[in-house]
Amino acid sequence: MGRYDLNTARKLEDGRVVYRTRVTNTIPKSDRDVYIVTQTGDRLDTIAYQFLGDQSLWYIIAKANNIHDPSFAVEDGTTLRIPANYTNYLNL
Repeated sequence: MGRYDLNTARKLEDGRVVYRTRVTNTIPKSDRDVYIVTQTGDRLDTIAYQFLGDQSLWYIIAKANNIHDPSFAVEDGTTLRIPANYTNYLNL
């Protein structure tokens, strides 16, 4: 299932399909969460692959860390929380 599968879509007159924005809750902290400190070259998608097994789940890490406009690249030395209970939020 894709990230937008549960979002309402609408087709514009020019043929483009747009999705409605959904407001989601934050991902609560857990004692099982993992915290990492980023290094040179780290990106949200590669971190998602390493810790969650799927690079397309980068948005889970962004949501857990209040990153609203990610460029995928993460500044060196940034502490990121990798949520343990991410499966509850796969359709954010």
